[in-house]
Amino acid sequence: MNTVLDMGSLSRAEKLRAMEELWADLSRNADEYTSPAWHGDVLQAREVAIKVGQDEFVPWEVAKRLLREKPP
Repeated sequence: MNTVLDMGSLSRAEKLRAMEELWADLSRNADEYTSPAWHGDVLQAREVAIKVGQDEFVPWEVAKRLLREKPP
């Protein structure tokens, strides 16, 4: 099946519904997908940075605000 969505013609609600449907479909078959090796490398590096005090966790709401304020 070849489905193409004209994203420009969809309302915000339709776009969100499409994202939810895609996520639900991907989640049903999550065991079929393997993460690339570099994902593990990045996670390990971040874990080390947290342990040695070079990085810190921030609340999700703060993280979203920082990302929204970040210049492109």
